Amino acid sequence: MADNLQTQALKRPFKLSFEFFPPKSEDMEAQLWETVDDLAGWEPEFVSVTYGAGGTTKAPTLAVVRRLIAQTPLATASHLTCVGATREEVANVVEEFRAVGVKHFVALRGDPPTGVGSAYQPHPGGYENAAALVAGLKDLGDFEISVSAYPEKHPESADLAMDIDMLKRKVDNGATRALTQFFFDNDLFEQYLNRVRAAGITIPIVPGIMPILNLTQLKRFASMCGTSVPAWLDERFSGLEDRPVVRAQVAAEIAAEQIADLQRRGVDEFHLYTMNRAPLVNATLQQLGLNKPQQQVKTTAPFAESATA
Repeated sequence: MADNLQTQALKRPFKLSFEFFPPKSEDMEAQLWETVDDLAGWEPEFVSVTYGAGGTTKAPTLAVVRRLIAQTPLATASHLTCVGATREEVANVVEEFRAVGVKHFVALRGDPPTGVGSAYQPHPGGYENAAALVAGLKDLGDFEISVSAYPEKHPESADLAMDIDMLKRKVDNGATRALTQFFFDNDLFEQYLNRVRAAGITIPIVPGIMPILNLTQLKRFASMCGTSVPAWLDERFSGLEDRPVVRAQVAAEIAAEQIADLQRRGVDEFHLYTMNRAPLVNATLQQLGLNKPQQQVKTTAPFAESATA
C-alpha cells in the first residue's frame, strides 16, 4: 500500500456505516452474524439492512433488524421500498419495524417487480416514487430518513438534472442523508456533488464504497445499476485469477485508495457495502492505518430463533 495512506491516527478521521442483507440459508445466516460480530468493533455510526421490492424479504429483514437492535449496540436502519404495495400496506410494515425499535429508514422506491431495466409502474393506491415514500414516512412518525443518490444518475432517469431534481424532492419531503450508489471515479462524484450543492441540497451525500470481491460479478451488477467500471480496474486485477490472497490485498488497496482520495477532497463519511463479509472491509480500513477501537461484539441467538421471529 502506498505510504501516503498509512497514518498513526488513533481515532478514525471519518464517519462510517455498513450495509448488510438478510440471509437466505443457515450457512448465510451464520456468515452474516460472524460479520456483524466482527465489524461492530469498528463502531459504525449505523448499519442498514436491505429490503426486497414488494416486501419480498420483509420477514428475514425484520428478523435481522430485531436481532441487531436487541443484541448489539449498533444503531440500526431498515431499508424500505414501496414497489408492489399500497400505502396502507407500507404503513403496516412501518408499524412492524417501529415495534422492534426501528427509528431510521432508508427509503427507496425499489426495482420493478419484473426486474431492473423494465418499465416501472406505481402500485395502485401506493406511493408513486421515493419522494412520496419519504413524505409518507414523515406523516407516520418522526423517523430519521436516508435516501439513495446516483453520481452517474439512476438508469431510468433521462439525465442527471432530472435525477438531482428527484433527490431535491426527497430532501424537501424530509430526507436527512443520501447514500450513493457505488462508483469508482471520484472525479465523477465530485462533479455530481458540486451540482447537488448548486441545486440547494445541503444534506450529507455519503459515498457508497464497494470493495471488490469478484470483478466479473461486479461488472455484471454495475451494468444493471448504470455504474461505470474503469479500465484500470482490469489492469489492477490482471493475472490474479488464481491468486486469491493477492487479489484480496489489491481489492483492499483499491477501496482504501478511493476513500483516502475522497478524504483529501473533503469527504468525511462513508457507507461500505459489506456483502455480509468482514475480511475485505477489515483489510480496507486497516490499509488506511486504522485499528478497531473495540473487540468483536458477540451475538448469541441461534439461527432458528432469528429466522422464525
